[in-house]
Amino acid sequence: MKNIKNIYIVLFSMTIAFLGCQEKEYEFGDIIAPSSIVINAEIIGQDAANPYGDGSGSVKFTVNAVNASSYVFFFNGVSEKAPSGELLKRFSRVGINNYNVVVKANGTGGVSTTKSIDIEVYSSFTDLEAENFLSGSNIGDSKKWYWQADVDVHVGLGPVTDDYGGGEFAYEAWWNGIKAWDSEKACMYDNEFVFTRTADGITFEQTVGPSFVPGTYAGSLGVAGDICHDETVATSMFGLKQVSFGPSTSKAALEGSYDNEDYRRTSFEISDNGFMGWLVGSSTYDIISISNDELFVRIIEAGDGYAWYHRFTSTKPSQDASYTYNDLVWEDDFNTDGAPDATNWTYDLGDGGWGNGEVQTYTNSADNVKVTDGSLVITAKADGSGGYTSARLKSQGLRKFTFGRIEVKAKLPAAQGTWPAIWMLGSNFSTVGWPTCGEIDIILGTVHWYNTATNTNASAGENTAVANASSEFHLYTVEWSDTSIKMYLDDVPFYEFANNATLPFNADFFMILNIAMGGTLGGDIDPSFTEDTMEIDYVKVFQ
Repeated sequence: MKNIKNIYIVLFSMTIAFLGCQEKEYEFGDIIAPSSIVINAEIIGQDAANPYGDGSGSVKFTVNAVNASSYVFFFNGVSEKAPSGELLKRFSRVGINNYNVVVKANGTGGVSTTKSIDIEVYSSFTDLEAENFLSGSNIGDSKKWYWQADVDVHVGLGPVTDDYGGGEFAYEAWWNGIKAWDSEKACMYDNEFVFTRTADGITFEQTVGPSFVPGTYAGSLGVAGDICHDETVATSMFGLKQVSFGPSTSKAALEGSYDNEDYRRTSFEISDNGFMGWLVGSSTYDIISISNDELFVRIIEAGDGYAWYHRFTSTKPSQDASYTYNDLVWEDDFNTDGAPDATNWTYDLGDGGWGNGEVQTYTNSADNVKVTDGSLVITAKADGSGGYTSARLKSQGLRKFTFGRIEVKAKLPAAQGTWPAIWMLGSNFSTVGWPTCGEIDIILGTVHWYNTATNTNASAGENTAVANASSEFHLYTVEWSDTSIKMYLDDVPFYEFANNATLPFNADFFMILNIAMGGTLGGDIDPSFTEDTMEIDYVKVFQ
């Protein structure tokens, strides 16, 4: 009887569970997959003379399906939502290109149906320099951008088209009083925006939130304004998105100027309602100016009432540094393509070990050193005969300084056997030699000199880890006075050396930039090595 009773209990429980499942299915309704998907693609400007469009790369998609509640487009695996089935897409790859577009029609109960089409579109617009600045020039390159929080007016506000005689529509005429490290905006200063170059264009991803929602737009979302919100409010903040480029169409870009300089007249749009940390219902940015280090853009808030101005930097600012020297006395920003500026740089040439048993031959050939795309590029190369060539620039006899803050923004080589160097020697090197002249290594965080008390070579310093040293630009800094030599990485201090009058660090020094190969510093060279580079965005000296 006990076993029979247990069987009845199990059967009763199964009946209740079955009825419960039936009731839940009834609540959700029938599960129906969409069918009969029809995709129409209208290539803008297409006619008999222009079968692939007018060169804008724009295509208007319209999708319909039976029993579909919403739609999602996929371009090279990156999604763009289009609930109504209508989407205007700009393809920015230059030339006539074939694209496979996948559309997912969502039905009820979580089911969906997909269909794809191939289209050929022509895009004639290109701004390769802006693309390279934004993400890097090679497939797989990636670049992080941050709010330029350490400068005044990293956010500004102005009218969209109103002009009272001074071109107000093209600059932050209404609000330009924000200072560096504004306390109200502190919640967004850890934002990270990543642009990556792929074989199919450039992608965008915000990897660190939250998002700032200004009071002008907060009412549209029904939330408090002038504060940061997470992804429950900024629903499109995260996720991989695509970036398309095109000619600017705003009045500011076409008719205005900023600080007497024309806008770049290039815009970029982030797909799937993406944006760079400041949520105003828009995804299209006019580029005012761009370089390896700075991105200055204008975005029009949804509703066309306000234009916001935003400044970003590829070196994350830090409040940890408190510098003594802040007057810029010399810089080379490497913005003129060709050979390095001969008023700033000369060369060490030839082979001979260079003090560390290195194996490279230094040249001044464009194969080893040139200025391109806003950077000084030093390339170490295998010469095909078992040897290696590289370049070593120096400011000796041209630029020298005693004390100050020296900043070098650089991306370093990663290949085994390369040894990048950003350093300084005393200007009396040619007469007294090394180490009597003194040496300051900015990357290594070390100093070298001759200790007359013990008649020995002396060194001091401390290393620090550099994440992504070869894929991202970092700021290497030394601040040097008669009492100390302080080393910084991305404005964060990591070593301090006490200077005094008995040491050689109280006279003029000059700069050196080079890549060495092998020797006691580079070590064993990868047998498959062909070439690697060091990129210098700028050198600055403050006093």
